[in-house]
Amino acid sequence: MYFITFSRKMGTKGTEIAKLVAKELQYGFYDTEDIEKKAEEMGFLDEVREVNDTASPLLKRFFSLRPEICLNRLNAVMYELARLGSAVILGRGGNMLFRSLPYALHVRVIASQEKRVHNLVERGYKREAAVMVMGKSDYERDSFIKFAFHRDWENPELYDIILNMENLTVTVAADMILCAARAKEAQGHSGDVTNSLDMMGLGVRVRAALAEAGFPSSYISVLVNAPGKVRLTGLVQYPRDKSAVERTALKVKGVESVENKIKVASR
Repeated sequence: MYFITFSRKMGTKGTEIAKLVAKELQYGFYDTEDIEKKAEEMGFLDEVREVNDTASPLLKRFFSLRPEICLNRLNAVMYELARLGSAVILGRGGNMLFRSLPYALHVRVIASQEKRVHNLVERGYKREAAVMVMGKSDYERDSFIKFAFHRDWENPELYDIILNMENLTVTVAADMILCAARAKEAQGHSGDVTNSLDMMGLGVRVRAALAEAGFPSSYISVLVNAPGKVRLTGLVQYPRDKSAVERTALKVKGVESVENKIKVASR
């Protein structure tokens, strides 16, 4: 399996490029519509729509575990989609989610403010509306990456390719990515990454279950180091909490065993 993730600013034609690349490579293509469809199949549609590529308000993140639960549900959906085969994945922090996979290519698409406005005006926006909707989109996408991964989406180190669409056409941009993608494929067969995806998916499902039970990731760390094998670390206040965390993890579908290394705070 091979994966190409796209991070793009609104008005850069990044979506058009991503669709063309997927078509040429005959890869699956997953955007908001596909993510929500899979989320509905998994019973997570409300949670995924609540995230919707944006971060929850700061106060809500401090006083509620709901944002963390919703984020873990979204990530679980992303991993399930990836299990379907080679794909182009649009947005949702795909470059961070699939960073550990060796046969993934991470693309960023940018352009100047004026070029982006021009592209949106061509699509029917009034200039003032284009500027406003671009600002809102940039803020929401930046906030989502900071909330979900604690990273700056503008950081060039997060991407393999950064395309400045100031003077590039969609076709030329797509050809550049296709060249890189085919070179990546030529390096060797990616093998079966299903186990890796299953392990990553199991990890986010366990984190979501623990958050729902009142044990957020700020207290408990989850590591899936082999299929079905979960390792728990962190700090709780009481011995009963340590046992409760383990029981919660064991109830998650796909968990076969739990190594409980959680420490109890001395009193």
